[in-house]
Amino acid sequence: MSVALTPEERDALTRRIAPDVKLGKNVRIYAFVNLYGCEIGDETSIGTFVEIQKGAKVGARCKIQSHTFICEGVTIEDEVFVGHNVNFLNDRYPAAATTDGRLLRDADWKVEPTLVKRRAAVGTGAVILPGVTIGETAIVGAAAVVTRDVPAGAVVVGNPARTLQKSSGQPTTGQ
Repeated sequence: MSVALTPEERDALTRRIAPDVKLGKNVRIYAFVNLYGCEIGDETSIGTFVEIQKGAKVGARCKIQSHTFICEGVTIEDEVFVGHNVNFLNDRYPAAATTDGRLLRDADWKVEPTLVKRRAAVGTGAVILPGVTIGETAIVGAAAVVTRDVPAGAVVVGNPARTLQKSSGQPTTGQ
């Protein structure tokens, strides 16, 4: 006889949350996540197949959609929406080995911090290069490649991302 699991119990079986993760109150974490050494603020939702690495910080009341990768050096402030399959990068010149053929170690590269300010929204499939700041209430369009800072309230689209307009700063109602 098998016992039926609730959806919450099933999700708990398929999550990897390291003991060094700092979780705020009422955080919702779905199945197949990988969290280690990070901080997640109160009432934030972390979707399926999300990875958040050591040293990353996600604020309160954020929504991180499925298949998103948040690497070391990324700080996401409160009330930020991050769409599906968003990728943050922290190394401008990635390599597996040094010029003399030696395998790279942590000491051989430098994390470039990235900041997403309060109430910004990052659309599905966006790629955020290292060292940029996305301003408060800014909107990054789907599939945009953000190569430089995005001003507060701006709407950016494309590859590389360019300013389309200034946003109203009001939250959107749809997904």
